[in-house]
Amino acid sequence: MDAVASMVADRPVVIFSRTTCCMSHTIKTLIGGFGANPTVYELDEIANGQQIERALQQMGCNPSVPAVFIGQQLIGGANQVMSLQLRNQLVPLLKRAGAIWI
Repeated sequence: MDAVASMVADRPVVIFSRTTCCMSHTIKTLIGGFGANPTVYELDEIANGQQIERALQQMGCNPSVPAVFIGQQLIGGANQVMSLQLRNQLVPLLKRAGAIWI
């Protein structure tokens, strides 16, 4: 979990993803559509990806990807992010984290 904490530190939006995951692609597109530039870690392309994936599961991410952190806080996966969007809470959260300004 320390590895995850260091990867999300000082970044407004971090998405842990897999290149083959359609829900990860959807969430990256949604957040990027607001003008945010998230830091994306493709777990199937980084050396310690399996270790990071296990840590995300221990943190409660099930499935493990996509895992979205906004303002260093774990938001959750696709369902949680889409729920925030439907309740019009995603944009204010991105603004508070400094990911977008408008």
